[in-house]
Amino acid sequence: MSNPRVWLVTGASSGFGRLMSELVLSKGDIAVATARKPETLDDLKIKYSPSKLLVLKLDVTHAQEIKDVFTKIKETFGRLDVVFNNAGYSTLGEVEATPEDVARGLFDTNFWGATNVSLEAVTFFREENKPAGGRLIINSSEMGVHSVAACGFYSATKHALEGISSALAQELNPEWNIKVTLVEPGTFRTEVLVKLGDGYSHPAYTKPTLLSNIIRAITHDKNLKQGDASKGVEKIYTLSLLPEPPFRLPLGKDALEMVREEANSILEDVSKYESWSEGLDFDALEGVTCRVRKMPKS
Repeated sequence: MSNPRVWLVTGASSGFGRLMSELVLSKGDIAVATARKPETLDDLKIKYSPSKLLVLKLDVTHAQEIKDVFTKIKETFGRLDVVFNNAGYSTLGEVEATPEDVARGLFDTNFWGATNVSLEAVTFFREENKPAGGRLIINSSEMGVHSVAACGFYSATKHALEGISSALAQELNPEWNIKVTLVEPGTFRTEVLVKLGDGYSHPAYTKPTLLSNIIRAITHDKNLKQGDASKGVEKIYTLSLLPEPPFRLPLGKDALEMVREEANSILEDVSKYESWSEGLDFDALEGVTCRVRKMPKS
């Protein structure tokens, strides 16, 4: 490529992060691949020169490490074109069964870690790349739209991430040319399900027909149909090239089904109980709500 783009990929040791790092390099772009254990990327360091691949240690729960990564990118390449904000993990367990420290750990990584990466990305795109801007691609989940039993706290982290990312995208000045997209993947063939294990259980939830136990059984099904993660990552790479990318990208047929189901359920309740909002003196706010929704997208 005559003008290779510089990518930052978080959570690059496995899954979508590893695959994206490999794809970016194969396309002739420059990859800054980060992981809590950077030695997991030693094989890529052997294959690619430092001018093409920069491997850095990053635990997104440490805000200073995030800042240090962006500083190193500026010193090394002088610019950053795409951030694939991907680091995260999940766990199994009913909401009542999941220990609080485990739940807080999920939020530290999936919400606070990802949010801090997004904030540093926006600052870099605005201050260092002006007027070029940049692409911020945040790896969310279908569960960021539709919560799933036995994955309650993981779903909650992704719901929170979607909420803060939506507000952030609305706040950006269009003149900064920063494009934000939430990718909402379905079930793809990665190490995620293998790492889940048995998770946490509660003695009150042992009935096999409870949805949480059905979900738990599905995650252990070796014949479970899953999407091709390599093809999924290729779609995300294509997304990064779109002049006007969508704010949300449900990815995979199961993700499309879950998002549609959630949207239809919300609309059904809105229509069924619309009359309850009549006469509550909110007329003065209607115009404000419409204006917010019609604001220019980032």
